[in-house]
Formats: sequence, structure tokens, C-alpha cells
Amino acid sequence: VQLQASGGGLVQAGGSLKLSCEASGRSNNHYRMGWFRQAPGKEREFVGGISSSGGTTYYADSVKGRFTISRDNAKNTVYLQMNTLKPEDTAVYYCAASTRLTTVIEGYDYWGQGTLVTVSS
Repeated sequence: VQLQASGGGLVQAGGSLKLSCEASGRSNNHYRMGWFRQAPGKEREFVGGISSSGGTTYYADSVKGRFTISRDNAKNTVYLQMNTLKPEDTAVYYCAASTRLTTVIEGYDYWGQGTLVTVSS
């Protein structure tokens, strides 16, 4: 499975962005998908995840209520809608695929290349 993340950019604090993660090479419909981020000088951290059907989502406390994950299995695409962005959300965002629901980096088998989100104050 190849994952391609896109949609990053520069946005002012309080603004919104929607990231996309498109899978190719093999259907990702049975994979659980996750979003992670890595800020400069910090470790990669879990942002949120979604079950294969899309019926279950879970989030890190830092983004709960502001970010929403969804997926369109017909398009092999997962989305991360980010609202009320804060400067501390600035990071490279990665999507990843796993065979199980997990928040652990090591639990993910496939990774996209990352897309940069910069939130200005």
C-alpha cells in the first residue's frame, strides 16, 4: 500500500485545513488508518485514528473537538479536517495504515510521506 498525504499549507490561527490521504497499489479499505504529526524537535505523536468501516474514530486529547477523521472507501481516501487551528498544531502530518486499532507508531505498517501544516499566530 502506498499512501500519499496532501492538503497541508500555511493558515492563520483559528483557521481550518483539510488533509487527504489517498491509498494506491492495493485497497486500504480493510486497514485501520491513523494520522500522526511531528513538530520540529519533537517526537512523532498520534493525532487520531479511524476503523476500517469508518464507524469508530478516536483522537488525542490535544485535538479532540477540533479535528475530525473520516474516510471514503470508494475513493481509498482518508481525511483529517482540522478546525480552530493553533500555532502548536504546526507539524508535518503523516497518515498511516494498520491492521488493528492502535495509537502506537509501531503498530502501523505503511506510512505516507507527510504534509506540512504551519499555523501562524
